[in-house]
Amino acid sequence: MELFSPEFWSALFSLVIIDLVLAGDNAIVIGLAARKLPKNQQKKAIIWGTVGAIFIRATATIFVVWLLKIPGLHLIGGILLVWIAYKLLTDESEHNLKAGTSFWAAIKTIIIADAMMGLDNVLAVAGAANGHPLLVIIGLLISIPIVVWGSTIILKWMERYPIIITFGAGVLAFTASRMITQENFLAGFFEDNPILKWGFIAIVIIGVIFAGKFKQRRLAEQH
Repeated sequence: MELFSPEFWSALFSLVIIDLVLAGDNAIVIGLAARKLPKNQQKKAIIWGTVGAIFIRATATIFVVWLLKIPGLHLIGGILLVWIAYKLLTDESEHNLKAGTSFWAAIKTIIIADAMMGLDNVLAVAGAANGHPLLVIIGLLISIPIVVWGSTIILKWMERYPIIITFGAGVLAFTASRMITQENFLAGFFEDNPILKWGFIAIVIIGVIFAGKFKQRRLAEQH
């Protein structure tokens, strides 16, 4: 992938969308972890905690980019991402997080919680980056400031316009299906049959969104 090529820009767009959609829970964690601090310390704790979380996540993502070069892991990662996309549409997350009572305790809580919750994000970003660590860094640099300073707005938008989450799940499903088609022992089969390749990608995206919406409807009926 060449820098600033159409493929580069489409991958970067996917990265930013994935980062923002999957950052909803992380934004909640950041707010909960700092909520007991004095007002003058809350912003500092959020910024420094997020800086630590970015460093750990970037390192983990680049490591996963390297791991995805191992035969078979694109297929496994793609299947996992399909499940993550489906769960994004159907999950009702609960956050039983103990707030930090001191500045450093809040920072530690933000970093640890983000690392524990960030597996889906790391895998999705690594897949969308298509083996380019530079894309990982650029995607994080663009999206993280938006999450830190606009987390409340992002969450409100997602609640008011559920189509954002649906669109994000579609981007995840696209990334997942593309990862599967790029698996070494499947790549030749799909590259020789572009209609089959794009048909498979379309089926995965439609299947994830349809299954997610169906589950949402079932959950709504039960309530």
